[in-house]
Amino acid sequence: MISSTRFKEILNQFEKLKPILVIGDVGIDKYTKGRVSRISPEAPVPVVEVYEEWNKLGLAANVTDNLNSLNIKSTICGVIGDDTNGNVFENLLEENSLSTWGIVRCENRMTTFKERVVTQVQQVCRVDYETKSSLLPADVDRICLRVTEFVDEHSAIILEDYGKGMFCKDFSSRIIKIAKDNNQFVAVDPSRTTDPHFYAGVDLLKPNQLESELMVKALGYQETDTQKISEILMDKLNLNKLIITLGANGMAITDKETGGKMKTIPTVAREVFDVSGAGDTAISTIVSALACGATLEEAAWIGNCASGVVVAKKGTALVTQPELQEFYNELESTF
Repeated sequence: MISSTRFKEILNQFEKLKPILVIGDVGIDKYTKGRVSRISPEAPVPVVEVYEEWNKLGLAANVTDNLNSLNIKSTICGVIGDDTNGNVFENLLEENSLSTWGIVRCENRMTTFKERVVTQVQQVCRVDYETKSSLLPADVDRICLRVTEFVDEHSAIILEDYGKGMFCKDFSSRIIKIAKDNNQFVAVDPSRTTDPHFYAGVDLLKPNQLESELMVKALGYQETDTQKISEILMDKLNLNKLIITLGANGMAITDKETGGKMKTIPTVAREVFDVSGAGDTAISTIVSALACGATLEEAAWIGNCASGVVVAKKGTALVTQPELQEFYNELESTF
């Protein structure tokens, strides 16, 4: 386990970092909360009487929200539609003191909007508005130009792929090349539907267990053993670092700098209420810690603790530095 001294040293560096650049699919998460007391006379479905609703930054924008909550500066770069929800999304960024510099509007796309209808005890349904086709070449040019303009002002890059069409082959290869040309550390939180070859050459890949299995299958292998999956991904995608999140079984980490041997660290979550957004929290804290000079294992422990905080909260939650420190202190007392 990471020592108390190192944990505090790394957290104390967060506010001193240059901004982290987050590039990926962005959108809005809307929560509509109500109570159910009857069934509709029109169809055998519950009638939800709404008493509260709110919008929240979603997808890759939730990563910037996580960074902001930890007092880490960031810039979000993504595409939205030229629509009403696009206006709502930009207003949400401004309300959260986040820049809109990297946001590109595309007339041929909808702004991704996910509405969750929930009651006190369960989610009733989710309604999605989104465009999942690949970006047009002109839109790829626009967003790559935007990234080129301010990439050197950042300390690291996180690519957040939610499978909404942004990470097509042309876009992925160009963004990774821009990062490498500017000596930027680049990490990817992948989508299970994207060709894994599109991520080749990145510094860090962070799939979950299912995503890792699907990725090696797409690479031509039938493998479910985490050790062998790690070896395949490290080799075939030319990775420097790999973290496979294993849910209740923790994280499997592999780092070329320490010999490339896989190591597993246990989960530290004490209570699991809702796993929504835990992956966003993990990649946010892991990359931030690495940018502060942490080893991959130290960064993984910090990401592990941050995820432990948010899964004990309702909905897509955030973690603050005091919460993270308190969680670590309680964890340390049990080791």
